[in-house]
Amino acid sequence: MTYKDNRSYYDEFASWYENDRHQGYHRLIDDLQVDLLDRHILERDVLEVGCGTGLLLHRVASKAKTARGIDISPGMLEQARERGLDVLEGDATELPFEDNSFDVAYSFKVLAHVEQIDQAVSECCRVVRPGGQLFLEFYNPNSLRFLARRLGGAKKISQSTRESAVFTRWDRPDEVEKYLPGGAQLEGWAGVRIFTPAAFFHRLPVVGGALRRLEFVGRDTPLSRFGGFLVARIRMAE
Repeated sequence: MTYKDNRSYYDEFASWYENDRHQGYHRLIDDLQVDLLDRHILERDVLEVGCGTGLLLHRVASKAKTARGIDISPGMLEQARERGLDVLEGDATELPFEDNSFDVAYSFKVLAHVEQIDQAVSECCRVVRPGGQLFLEFYNPNSLRFLARRLGGAKKISQSTRESAVFTRWDRPDEVEKYLPGGAQLEGWAGVRIFTPAAFFHRLPVVGGALRRLEFVGRDTPLSRFGGFLVARIRMAE
């Protein structure tokens, strides 16, 4: 299959990206991710790899000492800059920062679309200081989300393009561990979207509220291994 290059894909996606992102299912996913970072970013130098329009970085910046973002899409970055965020254009496989520049780096919904995954993970680790932390998210084939995607098919990201137009990888926990370079120690996992069979359930008042509570409870338990979004919690050696 021939894929659209990532920059063109996300530039095309930029105008649609925040549709429905401020409520329901998408708001839950963002809340779970920001809450996961919350206590680790206070008064720290933080980097988001693949910051998009800056939805998460804007929230992180209110608590971090410094918060910077990088993204491959000029269209996405234009909206991030309108939020007043410190962002620049660049690729996850070649981060434009010196070694040991940040205390914390995180990347959500990005690494699943990178073919040179070993290089991208190594770059994320390179820019984090000794003793610093990373939160790197992968798409998990052992999940309800994977099943829903197979059954429901790819959704539109614009009038003419669907999600299937971009390269997407699905990695099991044992595969993710193999991507870590020397000095990067896997501390554990967090699972985002463990119980949600489909996004529309979060539009139902009672069901949506119950699912939201379940997702927060299950995120940091052994059930994390079944999260549709699997977050590796990593610490760099001192």
